[in-house]
Amino acid sequence: MADTLKDILLDSGRRPAVVSDFETLVDAEVSDKGGVSGAVVKTGFAAVKKIKPGIIPSAVDTLLPDFVVALEPFYGDYRAKGGNDFGAYLTSRSDEASNALLSVTDTRAEKSSRDSIKKVYGKLRPNGKKNVEEALPRLGALVDKHAAAV
Repeated sequence: MADTLKDILLDSGRRPAVVSDFETLVDAEVSDKGGVSGAVVKTGFAAVKKIKPGIIPSAVDTLLPDFVVALEPFYGDYRAKGGNDFGAYLTSRSDEASNALLSVTDTRAEKSSRDSIKKVYGKLRPNGKKNVEEALPRLGALVDKHAAAV
């Protein structure tokens, strides 16, 4: 098993598969949303994809190094404690982990030159923490999958 998330997720030979798996994760999380807030997420997601087809894998690839930096302290602690389910570990620290991940997307949205992206992100952000927290088990499973392949 690799020692760092950088080793696991940013390796040039593995990165395309990692990006593809993250895109699948995002699609699954959006698909699972229900109710009024779920409809808002699905509408916003569809709008973003319509504005620029291919934006999700491109955004994942662009943001991946920043996500790795945000998650590295969690992964280091998880490894030091001999964990065997990174999703469960992240869920146990959901407040901190979701804030770390959202700091990446908040910074990116803030720096965007596209008003349409800022507007859509602004509408989605109030429920962002809840949505990220719900995705932590899948995120951990994705990391575990790629760590097992190292």
